[in-house]
Amino acid sequence: MYLHLGQDTVIRTDDIVGIFDLENTTISRNTKDFLSRAEKSGQVVNVSYELPKSFVICAQGRRDPTVYITQISSTTLKKRAGFIDGIANIER
Repeated sequence: MYLHLGQDTVIRTDDIVGIFDLENTTISRNTKDFLSRAEKSGQVVNVSYELPKSFVICAQGRRDPTVYITQISSTTLKKRAGFIDGIANIER
């Protein structure tokens, strides 16, 4: 299944490692360092032209993870992902 992150960006739900609230998680120095390293290495994709609210980490196999920054809240993204999982369970 897929999850819409905003603008024209859609990701596979199987590739999601985590969905994080930007305001709450960037309090941690470790998170700030991770995001900074990801940005410097070109792993960050900003899918928002508005104030960012969350970020989603995705990984495919052994490749380095991609970090998507989006204006959609982490709560909304989690609900969307859960809704998609609910549909997938009905179809089985």
